[in-house]
Amino acid sequence: MSAGEAKYAVGFIGIGKMGLPMAKCVVEHGYPLYAYDTSAPALKAIGAVSGVHVAKSLAELASACEVVILMLPDSAVVKSVLYGETGGLAAHLRKGAVVIDMSSSSPSVTRELGPRLAQAGVDLIDAPVSGGVKRAVDGSLAIMAGGEAAVIARVKPLLLTMGKSVIETGMLGSGHAMKALNNYVSAAGLLAACEALKVGADFGIAPDKIVAVLNASTGKNNSTENKLMQFIVPGAFNSGFSLGLMKKDINIATDLAQSVGAQTLLGEVLLKSWADAEKKLSGAADHTEIYRMLERGGSRK
Repeated sequence: MSAGEAKYAVGFIGIGKMGLPMAKCVVEHGYPLYAYDTSAPALKAIGAVSGVHVAKSLAELASACEVVILMLPDSAVVKSVLYGETGGLAAHLRKGAVVIDMSSSSPSVTRELGPRLAQAGVDLIDAPVSGGVKRAVDGSLAIMAGGEAAVIARVKPLLLTMGKSVIETGMLGSGHAMKALNNYVSAAGLLAACEALKVGADFGIAPDKIVAVLNASTGKNNSTENKLMQFIVPGAFNSGFSLGLMKKDINIATDLAQSVGAQTLLGEVLLKSWADAEKKLSGAADHTEIYRMLERGGSRK
């Protein structure tokens, strides 16, 4: 798209904690935006943003937009939005449209949906994100994009309104695979960091000293830098990413490993730990609340 050229209309479906700031970034970069969500409060929030048209239906959004972004909880909701019994998005998309699934979806489902949409002349790419609400607000998310290179190139300027980097991961579904694998590593790092914090504190070391040493040493990871002092030590537990979503991504990663015959030595333990936490704390709890499981004696109680 050349400088000064009118920008195409974008549809955004899923105005949640991440979707709202991401949609705002799209609008701020001059793209006309059509928003849709089943939540009235969500639509009210995005409708207050200048340049946003709140669509009354999926059909209205699809017919108006060249590109549609999905930011939904999981693959089941993605499939429902695209092919729901009451009339899904896919039936109304124009030929040549691009659907960008930025949800944390199952890569196997994404691979199923791609050919199905292609039969209707619609392209699908998967472009999940990492970085949390803070980086969604400032448009600095990390975006991992899977699918045809030409299609990704077509929408890359749009993706860069929401992210600082777009890493092309390969075939359709590879973005969703990498999102799950990234969160698998993140979940392992957070649990290890929380265990170190709890053991060190029980031994009598001040929490700030524990974190300072970790961040100056080889134990440093994203959680030691961005979660321990910010959300866990003060007891805030409000990072904005739910425990249930983290558990879901770990499950996707372990399923992926099984599907390719790979061994994950930590997989079973990690999945059980987060599943226990989801059961005892609820999936709606913040993912940093995994620390509370340690305070209660872990999964033994």
